[in-house]
Amino acid sequence: MIPKKESQAFLLALAPGLFVLLWSTGFIGAKFGLPFAEPLTFLLIRFAFVIGLLGLLALLLRRPWPHRPILWLHIAVAGSLLHGGYLSGVFLAIHHGMPAGVVALIVGIQPLLTAFLSASMVGERVVPRQWLGLVLGFAGVTLVVWEKLGVAGLSAAGLAFSAMALFSITLGTLYQKRFCADLDLWSGSVIQFIAAALTLLPFALAFETMRVTWSGQFVFALGWLIVVLSLGAISLLHLLIRRGAATRVSALFYLTPPTTALMAWLAFGEGMGWPAVAGMAIAALGVAIAVRR
Repeated sequence: MIPKKESQAFLLALAPGLFVLLWSTGFIGAKFGLPFAEPLTFLLIRFAFVIGLLGLLALLLRRPWPHRPILWLHIAVAGSLLHGGYLSGVFLAIHHGMPAGVVALIVGIQPLLTAFLSASMVGERVVPRQWLGLVLGFAGVTLVVWEKLGVAGLSAAGLAFSAMALFSITLGTLYQKRFCADLDLWSGSVIQFIAAALTLLPFALAFETMRVTWSGQFVFALGWLIVVLSLGAISLLHLLIRRGAATRVSALFYLTPPTTALMAWLAFGEGMGWPAVAGMAIAALGVAIAVRR
């Protein structure tokens, strides 16, 4: 029988790779579901199911809830940024015609931005080796999406929403690391998704028809994003933020565009040339340098 400490260490060692794999399916799920619902409406339906499932699990498992009102506020702010701001920015940018590769590249600046802000926000010092890894990672991501870059679909709105996603996930990661890194994965996530839903609801009511074309493809995309992304990947992200430094955790996001490109090649037959393959290797090397203790 494997000792408990060793099994926990093994699971923690698997967490970064599993997080990257699950998180990378987000663009695939959005591609399947967005033709059938407007972006904020899609997200609100997803949040409603996630809140119900996580809330039930938190009650059944008797998970602890924050004892101080200030902690509820901190968790809500982090959730509004991590889920509301980031996800709505990505979905809205794609909805406004931005190529997924361009959105991925803009959001891919996140590890560099996190490293730049981490000293002032969470007191982390980024050493030269980590800067080298972050720059290599960004160069690798650029090579991966280079073949998909183009001026078609670029718009001021799309660029603005992509930038919103970038700053939301960066500030959300740092805010959670500083003010509520020890939140319970179950009850804390309930609070975060409620805050994200309340943040997006007024905008959905004001700017969208909130109509949904229910189909098998939409139900599949919705179910995938609820179970795999909102329950699986987000829980792993909270765990990684709690266990690791913000700069090392954010460096993992460099592996998302290469993994997504590989999935799109396998699932949809999208082209992937040698520059993309080289970019994957460079991004992986950069992440390995940045996250090495």
